[in-house]
Amino acid sequence: MDRYETLEAFFRPAAVAVVGASVAPGSVGSILMHNLLQTPFGGVVYPINPKRKAVHGVFCYPSLMDTPEVVDLAVIATPAATVPTMIEQCVARGVRAAIVISAGFSELGAEGRALEKQIREIAHGKLRIIGPNCLGIIHPPSGLNASFASAMAKPGRVALLSQSGAICTSILDWARERNVGFSTFVSVGTMLDVDFADLMDYFGDDPNTRSIVLYMESVGDVRKFISAARAVARSKHVILVK
Repeated sequence: MDRYETLEAFFRPAAVAVVGASVAPGSVGSILMHNLLQTPFGGVVYPINPKRKAVHGVFCYPSLMDTPEVVDLAVIATPAATVPTMIEQCVARGVRAAIVISAGFSELGAEGRALEKQIREIAHGKLRIIGPNCLGIIHPPSGLNASFASAMAKPGRVALLSQSGAICTSILDWARERNVGFSTFVSVGTMLDVDFADLMDYFGDDPNTRSIVLYMESVGDVRKFISAARAVARSKHVILVK
Protein backbone atom coordinates (compact mmCIF):
# COMPACT_ATOMS: atom_id res chain seq x y z
CA MET A 1 0.00 0.00 0.00
CA ASP A 2 1.54 3.33 -1.04
CA ARG A 3 1.41 6.62 0.89
CA TYR A 4 -1.49 7.91 -1.24
CA GLU A 5 -3.66 4.90 -0.42
CA THR A 6 -2.83 5.00 3.28
CA LEU A 7 -4.11 8.59 3.53
CA GLU A 8 -7.37 7.88 1.70
CA ALA A 9 -9.00 6.69 4.95
CA PHE A 10 -8.61 10.21 6.40
CA PHE A 11 -10.62 11.87 3.64
CA ARG A 12 -13.08 9.25 2.39
CA PRO A 13 -13.86 6.94 5.34
CA ALA A 14 -16.87 4.61 5.28
CA ALA A 15 -17.00 4.48 9.10
CA VAL A 16 -15.70 6.92 11.73
CA ALA A 17 -15.33 6.40 15.49
CA VAL A 18 -15.25 9.36 17.88
CA VAL A 19 -13.19 8.20 20.86
CA GLY A 20 -14.16 10.43 23.76
CA ALA A 21 -17.59 11.32 22.36
CA SER A 22 -19.50 13.53 24.78
CA VAL A 23 -22.79 15.30 25.39
CA ALA A 24 -21.23 18.08 27.50
CA PRO A 25 -22.09 21.39 25.78
CA GLY A 26 -19.05 22.98 24.14
CA SER A 27 -16.78 19.98 24.71
CA VAL A 28 -14.55 18.76 21.89
CA GLY A 29 -16.19 15.31 21.98
CA SER A 30 -19.62 16.86 21.58
CA ILE A 31 -18.63 19.26 18.77
CA LEU A 32 -16.94 16.44 16.84
CA MET A 33 -20.11 14.34 17.01
CA HIS A 34 -22.30 17.29 16.02
CA ASN A 35 -20.09 18.13 13.00
CA LEU A 36 -19.91 14.55 11.74
CA LEU A 37 -23.68 14.09 12.04
CA GLN A 38 -24.66 17.53 10.71
CA THR A 39 -22.80 17.15 7.38
CA PRO A 40 -23.42 13.61 6.08
CA PHE A 41 -20.31 12.06 4.51
CA GLY A 42 -22.10 8.89 3.42
CA GLY A 43 -20.71 6.76 6.23
CA VAL A 44 -21.45 5.60 9.78
CA VAL A 45 -20.46 7.36 13.02
CA TYR A 46 -19.70 5.32 16.14
CA PRO A 47 -19.41 7.24 19.45
CA ILE A 48 -16.97 5.63 21.90
CA ASN A 49 -17.49 6.31 25.61
CA PRO A 50 -17.70 3.60 28.30
CA LYS A 51 -19.76 5.88 30.57
CA ARG A 52 -22.65 6.59 28.21
CA LYS A 53 -25.37 4.59 26.46
CA ALA A 54 -25.87 7.14 23.67
CA VAL A 55 -24.35 10.43 22.44
CA HIS A 56 -26.42 12.85 20.35
CA GLY A 57 -29.00 10.11 19.93
CA VAL A 58 -26.50 7.59 18.55
CA PHE A 59 -25.85 4.30 20.36
CA CYS A 60 -22.50 4.47 22.19
CA TYR A 61 -19.86 1.71 22.44
CA PRO A 62 -17.51 1.19 25.41
CA SER A 63 -14.39 0.82 23.22
CA LEU A 64 -13.17 0.49 19.64
CA MET A 65 -13.05 -3.27 20.19
CA ASP A 66 -16.86 -3.32 20.56
CA THR A 67 -17.99 -1.61 17.34
CA PRO A 68 -19.94 -3.90 14.97
CA GLU A 69 -17.47 -3.21 12.14
CA VAL A 70 -13.88 -2.06 11.81
CA VAL A 71 -13.82 1.71 11.31
CA ASP A 72 -11.57 3.39 8.73
CA LEU A 73 -10.94 6.49 10.83
CA ALA A 74 -10.76 7.04 14.59
CA VAL A 75 -10.95 10.62 15.90
CA ILE A 76 -9.43 10.65 19.38
CA ALA A 77 -10.34 13.35 21.91
CA THR A 78 -9.37 11.84 25.26
CA PRO A 79 -6.74 13.04 27.77
CA ALA A 80 -3.14 12.76 26.52
CA ALA A 81 -2.19 10.04 29.02
CA THR A 82 -4.90 7.72 27.62
CA VAL A 83 -3.98 8.16 23.95
CA PRO A 84 -1.32 5.37 23.75
CA THR A 85 -3.97 2.88 24.94
CA MET A 86 -6.42 4.21 22.33
CA ILE A 87 -3.77 3.84 19.62
CA GLU A 88 -3.12 0.26 20.79
CA GLN A 89 -6.85 -0.43 20.36
CA CYS A 90 -6.77 1.11 16.87
CA VAL A 91 -3.90 -1.19 15.86
CA ALA A 92 -5.50 -4.27 17.45
CA ARG A 93 -8.83 -3.54 15.72
CA GLY A 94 -7.29 -2.88 12.30
CA VAL A 95 -8.20 0.82 12.07
CA ARG A 96 -6.37 2.44 9.13
CA ALA A 97 -6.14 6.07 10.24
CA ALA A 98 -6.42 8.18 13.40
CA ILE A 99 -6.74 11.90 14.09
CA VAL A 100 -5.47 12.76 17.57
CA ILE A 101 -7.20 15.98 18.61
CA SER A 102 -5.91 15.73 22.19
CA ALA A 103 -3.34 18.25 23.44
CA GLY A 104 -0.69 17.69 26.12
CA PHE A 105 2.20 16.27 24.10
CA SER A 106 5.53 17.71 22.87
CA GLU A 107 4.24 21.27 23.31
CA LEU A 108 4.41 20.64 27.09
CA GLY A 109 7.97 19.28 27.24
CA ALA A 110 9.75 16.00 28.01
CA GLU A 111 6.77 14.07 29.39
CA GLY A 112 4.71 14.92 26.30
CA ARG A 113 7.57 13.96 23.97
CA ALA A 114 7.79 10.59 25.71
CA LEU A 115 4.08 10.02 25.08
CA GLU A 116 4.55 10.87 21.39
CA LYS A 117 7.48 8.42 21.14
CA GLN A 118 5.33 5.71 22.71
CA ILE A 119 2.48 6.37 20.25
CA ARG A 120 4.88 6.41 17.28
CA GLU A 121 6.31 3.03 18.27
CA ILE A 122 2.84 1.46 18.71
CA ALA A 123 1.55 2.77 15.37
CA HIS A 124 4.67 2.36 13.19
CA GLY A 125 3.82 0.55 9.95
CA LYS A 126 0.29 -0.26 11.12
CA LEU A 127 -1.65 3.02 11.46
CA ARG A 128 -1.32 6.55 10.03
CA ILE A 129 -1.84 9.43 12.48
CA ILE A 130 -2.63 13.13 12.01
CA GLY A 131 -1.89 15.25 15.08
CA PRO A 132 -1.74 15.30 18.03
CA ASN A 133 -2.87 18.72 19.24
CA CYS A 134 -4.83 19.52 16.11
CA LEU A 135 -8.23 20.82 15.01
CA GLY A 136 -8.98 17.87 12.70
CA ILE A 137 -9.95 17.58 9.02
CA ILE A 138 -12.62 19.15 6.84
CA HIS A 139 -13.00 17.59 3.38
CA PRO A 140 -15.85 19.22 1.40
CA PRO A 141 -15.70 16.84 -1.63
CA SER A 142 -16.73 13.91 0.59
CA GLY A 143 -18.81 15.98 3.03
CA LEU A 144 -16.56 14.99 5.94
CA ASN A 145 -16.20 17.37 8.87
CA ALA A 146 -13.99 15.47 11.34
CA SER A 147 -13.00 18.62 13.21
CA PHE A 148 -14.18 20.86 16.02
CA ALA A 149 -14.35 23.92 13.75
CA SER A 150 -17.52 25.98 14.01
CA ALA A 151 -18.79 25.24 10.48
CA MET A 152 -18.21 23.26 7.28
CA ALA A 153 -16.01 24.78 4.57
CA LYS A 154 -17.49 25.53 1.14
CA PRO A 155 -16.25 23.33 -1.75
CA GLY A 156 -13.38 24.76 -3.80
CA ARG A 157 -9.98 23.97 -5.33
CA VAL A 158 -7.55 25.05 -2.58
CA ALA A 159 -6.06 22.64 0.00
CA LEU A 160 -5.09 24.39 3.24
CA LEU A 161 -2.57 22.55 5.42
CA SER A 162 -1.81 24.32 8.70
CA GLN A 163 0.14 23.75 11.89
CA SER A 164 -2.03 26.35 13.61
CA GLY A 165 -5.63 25.49 14.47
CA ALA A 166 -6.31 29.17 15.17
CA ILE A 167 -5.17 30.11 11.65
CA CYS A 168 -7.44 27.37 10.25
CA THR A 169 -10.51 28.75 12.02
CA SER A 170 -9.67 32.37 11.13
CA ILE A 171 -9.29 31.54 7.43
CA LEU A 172 -12.45 29.43 7.51
CA ASP A 173 -14.44 32.35 8.95
CA TRP A 174 -12.90 34.78 6.43
CA ALA A 175 -13.59 32.42 3.51
CA ARG A 176 -17.22 31.85 4.49
CA GLU A 177 -17.92 35.59 4.43
CA ARG A 178 -16.31 35.91 0.97
CA ASN A 179 -17.70 32.70 -0.53
CA VAL A 180 -14.23 31.16 -0.97
CA GLY A 181 -14.11 27.36 -1.14
CA PHE A 182 -11.59 24.63 -0.33
CA SER A 183 -10.82 21.07 -1.40
CA THR A 184 -9.68 20.33 2.15
CA PHE A 185 -8.65 21.75 5.51
CA VAL A 186 -6.04 19.77 7.45
CA SER A 187 -4.83 20.91 10.85
CA VAL A 188 -1.60 18.89 11.12
CA GLY A 189 -0.77 19.60 14.79
CA THR A 190 2.67 18.41 15.88
CA MET A 191 3.04 15.99 12.92
CA LEU A 192 3.89 12.92 14.96
CA ASP A 193 3.41 10.84 11.79
CA VAL A 194 1.66 12.38 8.75
CA ASP A 195 3.55 15.53 7.73
CA PHE A 196 3.42 18.25 5.08
CA ALA A 197 5.29 16.08 2.55
CA ASP A 198 2.80 13.19 2.89
CA LEU A 199 -0.13 15.57 2.45
CA MET A 200 1.46 17.35 -0.53
CA ASP A 201 1.98 13.97 -2.21
CA TYR A 202 -1.69 13.14 -1.62
CA PHE A 203 -3.14 16.45 -2.79
CA GLY A 204 -0.67 16.65 -5.65
CA ASP A 205 -2.59 13.68 -7.11
CA ASP A 206 -6.02 14.93 -6.03
CA PRO A 207 -8.20 16.08 -8.99
CA ASN A 208 -10.23 18.39 -6.70
CA THR A 209 -7.14 20.38 -5.71
CA ARG A 210 -5.56 23.07 -7.90
CA SER A 211 -3.48 24.91 -5.28
CA ILE A 212 -1.91 23.93 -1.95
CA VAL A 213 -1.43 26.53 0.79
CA LEU A 214 0.75 25.66 3.78
CA TYR A 215 0.91 27.58 7.05
CA MET A 216 4.15 26.26 8.50
CA GLU A 217 5.77 26.73 11.91
CA SER A 218 8.36 23.94 11.48
CA VAL A 219 9.39 21.90 8.43
CA GLY A 220 9.94 18.44 9.90
CA ASP A 221 11.95 16.19 7.53
CA VAL A 222 13.56 18.84 5.26
CA ARG A 223 14.70 16.53 2.43
CA LYS A 224 11.34 14.77 2.28
CA PHE A 225 9.54 18.14 2.26
CA ILE A 226 11.71 19.64 -0.53
CA SER A 227 11.32 16.49 -2.65
CA ALA A 228 7.50 16.57 -2.30
CA ALA A 229 7.31 20.33 -2.92
CA ARG A 230 9.43 20.12 -6.08
CA ALA A 231 7.33 17.27 -7.48
CA VAL A 232 3.96 18.89 -6.73
CA ALA A 233 4.99 22.39 -7.87
CA ARG A 234 5.44 21.06 -11.42
CA SER A 235 1.66 20.70 -11.77
CA LYS A 236 0.06 22.79 -9.00
CA HIS A 237 0.52 26.09 -7.19
CA VAL A 238 2.23 25.64 -3.81
CA ILE A 239 2.03 28.67 -1.50
CA LEU A 240 3.96 28.56 1.76
CA VAL A 241 3.49 30.95 4.68
CA LYS A 242 6.29 30.50 7.24
